[in-house]
Amino acid sequence: MIVCISSPCGVRFVPLRFEKTETFLMKIYTGKGDSGTSSLFSGLEKRKDDPVFEALGDVDELNAFIGQLRSEVIDLQIREQLYQVQNTLFSLGAKIAMEQGQNAAGIDDEAIATLEKRMDEMTLQLPELHAFILPGGSKSIASCHICRAVCRRAERSLVRGTRLNHEELVFINRLSDYFFVLARFLCLQEGIDEVKWNKTVRL
Repeated sequence: MIVCISSPCGVRFVPLRFEKTETFLMKIYTGKGDSGTSSLFSGLEKRKDDPVFEALGDVDELNAFIGQLRSEVIDLQIREQLYQVQNTLFSLGAKIAMEQGQNAAGIDDEAIATLEKRMDEMTLQLPELHAFILPGGSKSIASCHICRAVCRRAERSLVRGTRLNHEELVFINRLSDYFFVLARFLCLQEGIDEVKWNKTVRL
């Protein structure tokens, strides 16, 4: 028996059941997207360049970069925070992949408040900001800025291609701010001077 399941990023998993051994083989490829289309959880088929898939792809890319950041951060508490963000984003992707009216876990005010609380806690320990910050300093700090920039792109795609509620829009907006604050906090933790923009420097 073959069962097709769509993931938030459009990948189908096909478990194949062998009667004698009761073994399941998760098959990644199905060939159903070879014509340039993909399906949402509901089975609704759309072109792969549809705005909803652009949004799903950007959220998926953001999640991948957060995973990279997690692998570079030493602080276990921050790694746990990033893990929670990854799971929240995956749930958001699952909701987007469902048609309007289907049940899916959304983002509530508590998630927003948690992000804001974590930013406030880090900001209290940071020096005042009097200049624009350039990405860089260490691998983890640079990864924070990549996450921030990709998060902004994902936000634009989500606004353009989906019907998010107010809380979800606020969350994705706060999330990019979180990565900026986290980048500054990692500078403090790692004892690295922030790379400030110098308007007199030119090629």
